[in-house]
Amino acid sequence: MPLNNPEFATMTDLAKAYRSRELSPVEVTRLMLERIEKLDPHLRSFVTVTADKALAQARQAEQEMARGEFRGPMHGVPVGLKDLCRTAGIRTTWGTKVLSDYIPDEDATVVRRLADAGAVMLGKLQMTEGAFGAHHPDIPAPLNPWGDEYWSGVSSSGSGVATAAGLCYGAVGTDTGGSIRYPSGANGLTGLKPTWGRVSRHGVLALADSLDHIGPMTRSAADAGAMLGAMAGEDPQDPTSLSAPVPDYLADIDKGLRGLTIGIAPADMDGVCDAATLKVIDEARRVLTELGAKVTEYQVPPSSAAMRNNWGRYCAVETAIAHEATYPSRKDEYGPVLAGLIEAGRRLGATDLMKMHHTRLMFAGDLRKLFGLFDLLLVPVHPFSNPTIESYNSLLRDPQTMNESLRYTAPYNMSGSPTITLPGGFTDTVLPVGFQLVGRHLDEALLVQAGHAFQQVTDWHKRHPQSA
Repeated sequence: MPLNNPEFATMTDLAKAYRSRELSPVEVTRLMLERIEKLDPHLRSFVTVTADKALAQARQAEQEMARGEFRGPMHGVPVGLKDLCRTAGIRTTWGTKVLSDYIPDEDATVVRRLADAGAVMLGKLQMTEGAFGAHHPDIPAPLNPWGDEYWSGVSSSGSGVATAAGLCYGAVGTDTGGSIRYPSGANGLTGLKPTWGRVSRHGVLALADSLDHIGPMTRSAADAGAMLGAMAGEDPQDPTSLSAPVPDYLADIDKGLRGLTIGIAPADMDGVCDAATLKVIDEARRVLTELGAKVTEYQVPPSSAAMRNNWGRYCAVETAIAHEATYPSRKDEYGPVLAGLIEAGRRLGATDLMKMHHTRLMFAGDLRKLFGLFDLLLVPVHPFSNPTIESYNSLLRDPQTMNESLRYTAPYNMSGSPTITLPGGFTDTVLPVGFQLVGRHLDEALLVQAGHAFQQVTDWHKRHPQSA
């Protein structure tokens, strides 16, 4: 157990150490705060550090444990919150200038549920402007702990950097087109994008309501399951939240993969993905097969291409709605990338929108048929391994390349499907590369089980950046 380096312990290891009194929530929280003070001036992952609140919650957890009261696997675990989750009395900026001084008067449901599970809130984590593809030009972006010049992922960039660098044990991320999966892949993390509606969106500022998913970013599949268990569930304040009971995501985590069928579409990757990405997918296929899964090839339905091509305009319309109160009245405070998205949404006609909606329904139907044949799908995170910041910025300026970057992520936002992102290898320049498993709606327990099985026989998730 890696408790000789407790900053990189898993949540499950931390829970065991608390029960055995090897560690205490207060000393672990102090360790995190010391690391944030030492490392984050360079990494820039936190917008706001709530040291007093964190220590108060840690003391409460410690007192409860001393009485033999354990709330569950999140009890006493220090985590971070993406800065679009409303927090009562604590600034919530949304990565924007328009909300730079916004202090909500209530907690988002996901914040309250994590607190109820006994988690310790270290603070608010940096993100791209409005949760889209670029940081506001006046706000310095977080730096990837694996290399300053490399992309840290969007939009949950601070969540990815802080978790990978050992500044928290997990973080809340959101995903509208890849924003849990991109920073999880870029920073070597396990990210779980649940089924749309599995986690309440009440109190979480939107990029695009019908595409936004809220989920955990952690250092193992087991931790992702533990954190999702605290976050998920029906919420009367969010009528779109799903009413299905929340299972114990760790109950069957050791069942393995024997008997499962996993689909893979090589024709959708060959000639599209770079060598490092293909190597990771091939290795994942080999390991999953050795674990007893049957990996079978399939053809990606044509409606999938429409999803990545339509995603930007679909997202634009919903983003324009989300910003009606401040755009265009405060247009000068917006960065060019988010402003461009909003303008595109304001221009789109109703007929074009409904045509895209109809193709979205077609894709959902095609996917249901696929999941009649397969338990899971194995896909990349994106076609390229981790780019430099400069090359990513060039990608943003090319609409066709931008669409291609969404090839393996945006379709599963349009369908609302759950996915888990797992570290699966490294580039020649020693940067992490991830891959995804996609599941049926509400089958997050199987995703956690499959991710855990993979991580029992690989060690990619145990490697940490030297700079941290």
